[in-house]
Amino acid sequence: MDFTQLAQSIQGNVARVIIGKADVTEFLLVALLTEGHVLLEDVPGIGKTTLAKALARSLDFSFSRIQFTPDLLPSDVTGINYYSQKHQEFEFRPGPVLSQVLLADEINRATPRTQSSLLEAMQERQITVDGETYPLPRPFLVLATQNPIELEGTFPLPEAQVDRFLMQLGLGYPSQADEDEILLRYQRDDPLLELQSVTSAAEVLELQRRVKEIHVSADVRHYILQVVRATRDHEAVALGVSPRGSLALYKASQALAAVRGRDYVIPSDVQYLCHPVLTHRVHISPQIRLRGRTPAQVVTEITEAVPVPVAE
Repeated sequence: MDFTQLAQSIQGNVARVIIGKADVTEFLLVALLTEGHVLLEDVPGIGKTTLAKALARSLDFSFSRIQFTPDLLPSDVTGINYYSQKHQEFEFRPGPVLSQVLLADEINRATPRTQSSLLEAMQERQITVDGETYPLPRPFLVLATQNPIELEGTFPLPEAQVDRFLMQLGLGYPSQADEDEILLRYQRDDPLLELQSVTSAAEVLELQRRVKEIHVSADVRHYILQVVRATRDHEAVALGVSPRGSLALYKASQALAAVRGRDYVIPSDVQYLCHPVLTHRVHISPQIRLRGRTPAQVVTEITEAVPVPVAE
């Protein structure tokens, strides 16, 4: 299976459940090929959890879901060592993080201590329990959801964890035609229950290796750096994008080019990815925020101001 076949298979499969969100599915494919993680932030009832489940079912991966709550403990995520009466010794009982797709539902409802239990897993693809390190299965993908409206009983994600998400996405309300299609499609049965996998872990691992070979010219690479560095120099920004963000935009651009059937990156790939990859990494000053400006607006200003390289 090549990149285009993978994209068409997964997008078609997810579209049986999620109506009219082809662009969001494409972003998830980009995250999958770069082994990045995605934060889905939107109001309740939009389909965040359903989208995550649809993607997981489309992949022949092991899947776990954690419902984050204030009383959730780090050991509920990573696992524990317990004393086995049968074997008369301590044994490790793995937690749900030891899976290939982890759905962290309503992640901002857990305490910061529990949220931080995912930091090592998301960055280093391993966990440490009582001094013992356990590698995670590959590929490994975290799909986290959170509700930006309801603040009572929630804990904002630490900046270090937000930065570990390759993208932050919102689904938005469907159009009237799409919502009408949703009513008809869910009239009798839930199509999610009948969804079958369309690819295997071995195929995805091979494509993840090959996506690194997508060509990025020096001009496009410098364009990525100029956009990122502009976030650090912008007058409205208190904290700009880190080198991890530069690398995220670079890798995501390679994956998007591959999904769209090219073996090279063009500037429009970078521009298309700036908002989902950079916005959650840009922190504007409180004074600027009080004036009504948002990080998304700042990213738009930067992408419009930085000169786009043109082929000679």
